[in-house]
Amino acid sequence: MSACVVLFSGGLDSTTALYWARKSYERLELLTFDYGQRHRIEIEMARRTASRLGLTPFVLAVDLAAVGASALTDPSIPVPDLDALPDDGPLPTTTYVPFRNGIFLALSAAWAEARGISDIVCGFNIIDSPDYPDTKPEFVRAMERAVRLGTKAGMGGRTLRILAPFIRMKKSDIIRLGLELGADYSTSVSCYRGREIPCGRCPACLLRQKAWEEAGRPDPLIVRLEKEGLR
Repeated sequence: MSACVVLFSGGLDSTTALYWARKSYERLELLTFDYGQRHRIEIEMARRTASRLGLTPFVLAVDLAAVGASALTDPSIPVPDLDALPDDGPLPTTTYVPFRNGIFLALSAAWAEARGISDIVCGFNIIDSPDYPDTKPEFVRAMERAVRLGTKAGMGGRTLRILAPFIRMKKSDIIRLGLELGADYSTSVSCYRGREIPCGRCPACLLRQKAWEEAGRPDPLIVRLEKEGLR
């Protein structure tokens, strides 16, 4: 039976990754990380999204709040507040969590190896986060090499792969692909401030809003919130 581990935060990209993997594999193991993030609501929302597919994410705890140096894990560092996305130039990077994706991939590789699984699927993309070093294609390739060298499975000749199928895609194109796959985004959340109702001012909210506008579709999260009278 073909199987993979999906890194599943419950956001737009990882939700698309879940539906992409669902089409490609018979068995899915979902890993959701509780890393001390300000926006822990994503964990509950990830469970709700997965449950509609009859799946349950395993929540793996790793305390990156102890590392600090990020607005996502240190409450003393404010989440950036923007009126609009900059037309040209980088987004604020205080939301970068030091080596977060490297840590996630290392733990996912251990999880996969322990269960005899060779493929790890993640929703990383560089187009909307060019200033994050741990979303770059060369980083993913380097981590894949390290996983193959540093695991008993790799030493034994079993090819371990890290698949990031959307890494060079715009977020609006990732959304379009997800819609083609039947993805339900109504419980996917993005807001860095940890709200189910988007703040509309943090970089994640603004990138999400722009992506849905480019996709030419209403955001299903907003549609649901309005139906429930929450917005």
